[in-house]
Amino acid sequence: MTAPWILVVEDEPLLGDLLVDNLHREGYEVELVTNGKRALERIEKGNIDLVVLDLMLPGLNGLDILRSVRQAQNTVPILVLSALANNEQRIQGLSLGADDYLGKPFQLRELLLRVAALLRRSKPAPASTDAGILRFGGNTIDLATYTATTEAGEEHPLTQKEAALLHYLAGNAGRVVSRSEILDAVWGRGEWPTQRTIDNFIARFRKLFEANPRDPQHFHTLRGVGYKFVE
Repeated sequence: MTAPWILVVEDEPLLGDLLVDNLHREGYEVELVTNGKRALERIEKGNIDLVVLDLMLPGLNGLDILRSVRQAQNTVPILVLSALANNEQRIQGLSLGADDYLGKPFQLRELLLRVAALLRRSKPAPASTDAGILRFGGNTIDLATYTATTEAGEEHPLTQKEAALLHYLAGNAGRVVSRSEILDAVWGRGEWPTQRTIDNFIARFRKLFEANPRDPQHFHTLRGVGYKFVE
């Protein structure tokens, strides 16, 4: 699978190099540009999965870039970085089409988590979905009606969070996802229950969808790491 391509737009040399190095370590392809005019030209060429955009740039500032990109109906995810991090500037950036906004200085780990979350949200629907339907191992999940039909033909109602979690796991089939990733993607920032919550959801899924919950074929636990869903 091709690694996501990230464009970093940052005119501070030390910060730009730091971002490039750490994004590379996360497995991304990364390109750095240092002024607004070149950034806009590069975005217009396409083949970019995400933009990390500083607002204070020479030539053409980040807000001008945001405005131009969105006016061109370009939906590439954009994470804004700026020392101008008060509420007014945040609102202005988001209203112009930024997908997320992180004030300087910031924790590098937080930036990497936000990048990963934006890439997940922008990923196309998984192949296992068909008009809101998930299918695996003889089980069928209707995401529109929050209904699960097991291999035995039994119907069970699902909560909205259960359906969202099943959808997320199916979209990451075959990949190990951590509890923190799941909480961020399904619950979102600002609504973080305990990590034990995921354990309870997975236990219910095994009871509903596994022929033998003690020997799961679809919902696997990797102790100390997270979970892996197999179709």
